[in-house]
Amino acid sequence: MLRDDINTAVKEAMKAKDERKLGTLRMVNSTIKNADIAARGEGKPPLSDADLLSVLQKMIKQRQEAVELYDKGGRAELAAQEREEIAIISAYLPKQMSDDEVKAAISAIIAETGAAGIKDMGKVIAALKAKYTGQMDFARASGLVKAALTG
Repeated sequence: MLRDDINTAVKEAMKAKDERKLGTLRMVNSTIKNADIAARGEGKPPLSDADLLSVLQKMIKQRQEAVELYDKGGRAELAAQEREEIAIISAYLPKQMSDDEVKAAISAIIAETGAAGIKDMGKVIAALKAKYTGQMDFARASGLVKAALTG
């Protein structure tokens, strides 16, 4: 379904002659195809929507890192291009959870899994990924889980 949405948006961007959006969406399609090929090479089926959300999040993270580097290097025009791409890709992710929602979800998963200490962190993160893929930044959530389990 997510693939269909992206392909439809590519066609709309072509009709609207929106070069930035068209280029970004073609890059997204290319990345998805490469991930599908890699999965097929490992004997796995094509990526599910949940897997696609992970791919999109990874693409956004790469662009955020590039924005930081461009800002440090004084390349405002390149940083602006990356920000535009982030906005286009983000449109295909579910609404991101607020900090309070992330903390509440972590508390609920800790209670649900019966996690008692830092050794259970992997179990908590796995449960969060299973339930909230695409809705939270797991790098940030990891720090919150660690704090909740140690404190």
